[in-house]
Amino acid sequence: MMLCGCLMGPNYKRPAISAPPAFRGQSTAEQSSFADQGWWDVYSDPFLNALIKEALKNNNDLKTAIARAKEAEAYRGVARSAYFPTVNLESGVQRDHGVFKNNPDLDLPTNTQTSNLFLGGLSTAWEIDLWGRIRRSTEAANAEYLATEEGRRGLMLALISEVAQDYLELVELDGRLAVARNSRDAFEATHTLFSKRYGAGIVSRLQVTRAEAALAAAEGTLTDIERQVAEKENQICVLVGRNPGPVQRTVPDKEMNPPPTVPAGIPSQLLERRPDIRQAEQNLRSASARIGVANANFFPRFGLTALFGKVSTELSSLSGGTADIWALAASFSGPVFTGGRLTSEYRAAVYVFDQAKYQYSQSALRAFREVSDALIASEKLSLVEAQQKRETAALADSVAIARRRYLGGLASYYEVLEAQQLLYPAEISLSETSRDRRLAIVQLYRALGGGWNFDNTQWTNGR
Repeated sequence: MMLCGCLMGPNYKRPAISAPPAFRGQSTAEQSSFADQGWWDVYSDPFLNALIKEALKNNNDLKTAIARAKEAEAYRGVARSAYFPTVNLESGVQRDHGVFKNNPDLDLPTNTQTSNLFLGGLSTAWEIDLWGRIRRSTEAANAEYLATEEGRRGLMLALISEVAQDYLELVELDGRLAVARNSRDAFEATHTLFSKRYGAGIVSRLQVTRAEAALAAAEGTLTDIERQVAEKENQICVLVGRNPGPVQRTVPDKEMNPPPTVPAGIPSQLLERRPDIRQAEQNLRSASARIGVANANFFPRFGLTALFGKVSTELSSLSGGTADIWALAASFSGPVFTGGRLTSEYRAAVYVFDQAKYQYSQSALRAFREVSDALIASEKLSLVEAQQKRETAALADSVAIARRRYLGGLASYYEVLEAQQLLYPAEISLSETSRDRRLAIVQLYRALGGGWNFDNTQWTNGR
């Protein structure tokens, strides 16, 4: 009881965070949360699931984080070892040779002496943790280990989200590529039609050159999208730990895996679920314990040492006889004057704690904002997508009407070209909006700390 009462430094207490009653963009706070689901249930595409599993097993950044967590675990063991006494084996062999000359006036012979000394025994030392320095050091090391574990979890969640995002972007590029090919084919057909009509003397050369320019622009766009597809495939390959190459994926479809309506849960739950917030809290806990270490350094240290063994001039006496030696000692040492070093170290520890506290609060605010951004984006992009679908359908009708009017002699070439030049950018915009709506779900799952209730093995294996 006395030793526990002498524990130096503040006991950790989580800072109060003013969490909103509901996220902005959320009508009411739900008890259930989208984060309760595993990523394998959120992303139902089999090709995407296979890529995520591959990334969780082969990504080099994740392997680095795992090794870093193991390093912190080993240092935690180093800190804990100070609780126990250290025992060392003491052994040695010594041989001395001396020549002693007597008084030459007496004509006495010179004396030569050779001696041996053999030592064998055990020594032990133990520091009495009266002021809690070792306990606080162990507490700090344990918090640092847990922080690296949360960092690992955060990297796993980020990796899952990044693979999902890149995959959806790749599928959207496939869809955009299909639109670009349709655009190229349409402009090519228009150019062929105008060329034939120009050859028959029906239209002017101006219409042919304008159609040729539109065709060249469409072919340039097609080539550029092909470049983006190859780069996105390479990016995914690096994430999953393989050399650049093609990536198997689903056929592009605007209605592929429509995002479900998802509950966001209660804002205060983020403090328990987001890996980055949990990591920031463990850093804060470690900084609090370091204050206790700095405080304990002001006080003296008490230690016990002991020695037991044998020492003899004959080697055979070490295993028998009366060559025993033993010693017991108690030590007491403490600072008297350090030139302000201990005070400065204590102040530095307090400032480190303040920094960690502000970072923890900032992590919580950032989490609330990211969830709100994802909720609002999902809602608004759904409305934008619906309007763009109407726009695209109307423009597709206008192209068909303009072509019929042109072939019937009721409209000029410019009416057809204008309709086509409005349709294909609108289709591209619709494809991008559909992608962004799905990406908002990916961002929401990450912002909520998705999969928080599954262990690392379940995350890696997908079940």
